[in-house]
Amino acid sequence: MRAIFKLPSRVLCSARADLGRKRPFAYERVGFLTAGASFLKDATLLLLGREYRPIEDDDYIRTREVGAMIGPDAMRKGLQHAYKTKSALFHIHTHGGRGRPGFSSVDLADAPNFVPSFFNAIPASPHGVIVLSDDSARGLIWISPTEQPTYIDGFVQVGAPLLKFGGNDGPL
Repeated sequence: MRAIFKLPSRVLCSARADLGRKRPFAYERVGFLTAGASFLKDATLLLLGREYRPIEDDDYIRTREVGAMIGPDAMRKGLQHAYKTKSALFHIHTHGGRGRPGFSSVDLADAPNFVPSFFNAIPASPHGVIVLSDDSARGLIWISPTEQPTYIDGFVQVGAPLLKFGGNDGPL
């Protein structure tokens, strides 16, 4: 299965702008991205970005253990919005810099602990995590709560300019 994520330029710009904002105490910001999902005839999963939702400052938990930790209210708000809009839900953050970003060891260890629970609220959609750089992205997607995630094969910014970036880097 291939997975391609298309994002309107306004959604991607909104996410990058919010994720780059100054933080009161966390090292980084996180947010949620909703998307529609459809399989094409060639078994490619097409994800169409809909909306970026920032995490409110009050929903971050103070910690020095990780760059940013969000509490249950943030998760609930993200899931409620995805449920109402019948959307796939992606946890998104940035590592900055240029080029295709990598997931940190914390990202790879934590995502399997929370992404499969998204299926409890929205069972018919795939879900995942995305990490941005200033000019690229990398994503992991779960098709079901019991299957292993796979890398998203590529990202497309739809709008002016049209950009293709990110992509698959092989097995986990």
